[in-house]
Amino acid sequence: MNSPFYDFTAKTLQGKEVKMDLYRGKTVLIVNTASFCGLTPQMEGLQKLHEKYYNKGLVILGFPCNQFGSQEPGDEKSISEGCVLNYGVTFQMFSKVDVNGEDAHPLFVYLRKEQKGVLGDSIKWNFTKFLVDSEGKPVKRFSPITTPAEIDKYLQKYFKKKPVVETV
Repeated sequence: MNSPFYDFTAKTLQGKEVKMDLYRGKTVLIVNTASFCGLTPQMEGLQKLHEKYYNKGLVILGFPCNQFGSQEPGDEKSISEGCVLNYGVTFQMFSKVDVNGEDAHPLFVYLRKEQKGVLGDSIKWNFTKFLVDSEGKPVKRFSPITTPAEIDKYLQKYFKKKPVVETV
């Protein structure tokens, strides 16, 4: 099955264009982030999820966004430095994007359409999270206040249900 998810591209903080096809076969957690948000400490928890589940096939992708309270005013360099210095982030961070409106990144337009929120499809705040399964299907949307620890409980069950494919 070829999911539309794999057709999207995004630019990393280092300016490299990455096709989501790179994550084919992986479970992907996509988060719109901000450096100066009350929820920014979630970056530490997201990093812990990355470390815990990376070898089980989880990839976390962070997309800085300045649409909510101007809480991501910096450029790519300052965003990168802040993520690494303050939270030790080693998961993939992308260039700043809009997640709502006419200039919304096409990936977020798709995710919002596939996984609507409680009050419709628009993203209400920083740290909204989307889980995309290993076949490229968006399967869950988490609210900004859903902590990485709560997502960890979900992922424990999620990865337990996934069939283990053994190679001979």
